[in-house]
Amino acid sequence: MNIQDELQATIDALVQKGKGILAADESSPTIAKRFQAIGVESTEENRRTYRSLILATPDLGEFISGVILFEETLGQSTDDGVTLPELCVQQDIVPGIKVDKGKLALPNAPGDEISQGLDGLELRLKGYKQQGARFAKWRDVYHINKATPSLLAIQANAEVLARYAAICQAQGIVPIVEPEVLIDGDHSLTRCAEVSEAVFHEVFHALHRHHVVLEHMLLKPNMMVPGKLNPQTASPHEVAVQTVKILRRTVPAAVPSINFLSGGLTPEVATANLNVMNQLDPQPWELSFSYGRALQEPALQAWKGDAVNAQKTQAALYQRARLNGIARYGKYGEDMESNL
Repeated sequence: MNIQDELQATIDALVQKGKGILAADESSPTIAKRFQAIGVESTEENRRTYRSLILATPDLGEFISGVILFEETLGQSTDDGVTLPELCVQQDIVPGIKVDKGKLALPNAPGDEISQGLDGLELRLKGYKQQGARFAKWRDVYHINKATPSLLAIQANAEVLARYAAICQAQGIVPIVEPEVLIDGDHSLTRCAEVSEAVFHEVFHALHRHHVVLEHMLLKPNMMVPGKLNPQTASPHEVAVQTVKILRRTVPAAVPSINFLSGGLTPEVATANLNVMNQLDPQPWELSFSYGRALQEPALQAWKGDAVNAQKTQAALYQRARLNGIARYGKYGEDMESNL
């Protein structure tokens, strides 16, 4: 199989009606915060136990087509000795890997950040592929305030995302491109939309410059929402209309799927927003999900580090995956939340 066929096969497996992607790629500091909230110490064994448990959720593959893993998880196994990437495959779920190395302050751009990890990426991807990964994810973030993001940050982050995507495709790995305009701050929905439009435009200009094949990548953007410190909230309809408007202005029809990040939204709000988007006029791309916390939070609350809660943990994850699968068709309703 040549590289283009390999990339297309992975896209076909990831982009399926009624399915989305589970982000289980929390960095060590992030998973430590999640565990601290439920009174669990973030040891390697506890992380392995939890991630093994959620990936083994019966029938998870009904609604989840791919899972983004952290580097540590890629090399871990279940109690029965099955590697976690192989456990995903058994569930008919494509294993993927987060490949950026976290963010740093961007020099000469106060308040802006840029992600690192391009050095040695080609070599790392070869190793990840041998371990079973078929797609990758790289996240760059954009802070909104009166001075940010600067033009420098918008251009520099776009360049990094495009270089990452090009390196991935050369290795037969499908890239998920994640430009996240952060929810932190008191900005309005309109300001979020304005910044997101500039960011997404620049990202696709850079992808074109680097000859990234748009049919063989996925976009993982933020939704258009007000900052979490803004007293004015936005309804799912307002979020959906603004989000689709900005995406139609910036994302070429060649991109097969847009898989939203939840970015600090509650599980219920993330599902409701996605649902309304899929009730609007048909779009040129699939509108799907790649949630981390908005899929896992109920499972973590059910688990609390206790093996006795294994079944409840898996039931909570399955329920959220199912509801988002329903939202992919625009058929979700709030009344479904209580129907475990």
